[in-house]
Amino acid sequence: MITTLSGDTSRLLATVDFVKEQDTAALLPLLFPGLDGPELRTLVEHCRFSHAALLVFPSDEAELGAMLSDCGLVAALPAQPSVVVRERLAVRHRRRPAELDVGILRPAVAGADGAHRMVEVFALTVPPGSDLDTVAAYERERQHETHVAFDVASPDPLVLRGLCATFARYGATPDGGGYNPHENGTVFYFGAPAEAKVGYRRVELYVPGDHRDVLAAHLDEHRARQPAETLLRLLTGAWTTQALATFTQLRVPDAMDVERGTGVEELARKVGARPRNLSTLLRYLAMLGVVTEARDGFRLTGSGALLRTGTPGSMRALALMYGGPFYESFAALGHTVRTGEVAFEHVFGENHFDHFARDPHLAELFDQSMAAGSAMFDPVPTHPALTAAAEAPAGATVVDIAGGNGELLGRVLAAHPRLNGVLLERPHAVEAARSRLAESGHATRCTFVAGDFADVPTGGDIYVLSRVLHDWDDDRCREILRHCARAMPDHADLLVVERVLPSDGSVSLATAWDLHMMCNVGGRERQAAHYDRLFADAGLTLVDQTPLPLDGHVLHVRKARPGHAVCNA
Repeated sequence: MITTLSGDTSRLLATVDFVKEQDTAALLPLLFPGLDGPELRTLVEHCRFSHAALLVFPSDEAELGAMLSDCGLVAALPAQPSVVVRERLAVRHRRRPAELDVGILRPAVAGADGAHRMVEVFALTVPPGSDLDTVAAYERERQHETHVAFDVASPDPLVLRGLCATFARYGATPDGGGYNPHENGTVFYFGAPAEAKVGYRRVELYVPGDHRDVLAAHLDEHRARQPAETLLRLLTGAWTTQALATFTQLRVPDAMDVERGTGVEELARKVGARPRNLSTLLRYLAMLGVVTEARDGFRLTGSGALLRTGTPGSMRALALMYGGPFYESFAALGHTVRTGEVAFEHVFGENHFDHFARDPHLAELFDQSMAAGSAMFDPVPTHPALTAAAEAPAGATVVDIAGGNGELLGRVLAAHPRLNGVLLERPHAVEAARSRLAESGHATRCTFVAGDFADVPTGGDIYVLSRVLHDWDDDRCREILRHCARAMPDHADLLVVERVLPSDGSVSLATAWDLHMMCNVGGRERQAAHYDRLFADAGLTLVDQTPLPLDGHVLHVRKARPGHAVCNA
């Protein structure tokens, strides 16, 4: 152990000397040969050399403290958990993350230029006689976790994307990364260019805060360079669906906390599961960012909390629906592609509306799952057509056609106390909507009509079709729209809420839902120009469209009039 410790101490001393000698402007051209002029100045402006890092292997905390002292470094013990490095080691050595006690320390070092920097010390505890000796020997030889790092001064997403693009332009390659909830920081790793003139083969960008949206694109590019891994991740997507559904079915999120960890044994007792099997499920979900594993057990992340019962914006019903009936029907996707017949009907013997209507539990779950995408609705009440109607001296009425459990209409009525509502739905759904709107105190301003599309009430001022048209083929859509046009007074507006397929083939949730609608309903998502043609066939015209969250849109439609301009969407 004396030799091992001496070797780690020697490596640590060399790292300290490197940090003292370098500065941002000098180090960047060494890492990225050819970088100069305006691009170098831009990088120096937005990021600064903060530290160099290495991984050491003390047997315990006392040896780690002695090592730091020998190098003239001062750091408070114990070390904080290092989530990112622990996960990388676990993957590389096929170990459970819980087996690896990896801490992180950042003792300060003064640079020759007077700047305050750090040496980042990752410490994997290797107790005497541990089978982790082989891990330590491998890591000392390969130096995978050795890197130089730059802090991003302004954690703006546009700046961050620009820095990543510049690194790539000068030969850096995406090499993973992660979000550390213990310190609320996001890490982007890059492989250094082959021409780099320093011994460090990896570069890190460290950004304060949660930037997992930008990180996702970085990781996708990393995986794209490894096609076999990318394909394998895609092929195991069904495992992810079922893991999330099982996590939800067992009500594990309801038994967990977002602030503190809960041990597996305790969770297993609460939900009636086998501890070992539950632990395997939770480790998989930790890899997805749904839970986090720490010394005191597992805790929910923000994403995992959305699977709780009764949480605002809960997606629990979606998880149960996608992991239940829709999961079964997707197994027959090939039947739909071959024959054109709806997979859901092939599997269950009837269309999904009839199937759910006959089962009260499924009907309620379906209505809840439709409301689970409520983030799409957030801006709808502020649409100019609704705002103008709410300001009308005589008041106005909003007619929500096939309005489900009243989620959207309730939001509109809450935002505009002078508006009244009419909700048209199937009989069982009307009762659910009546109950929901009564709970929120809006039922007295709403009329409930049980019926079909042929029963669209007349005399409204604003008509709403939210996620209805994508359920049907073009002929049925024209029929629905004609019912609306006949019921609408000349002054009325129609707001159609749908995901709209991009015309340029860019990535969109609408593309995924297009496959879902084909498989389970026999419907489809459409481009704006396609909707425009359907509106025209019903005597309506598309005035404009407004983007919504989750790749949704509001299509604003009115009755066509001679000479009325059509939106060229």
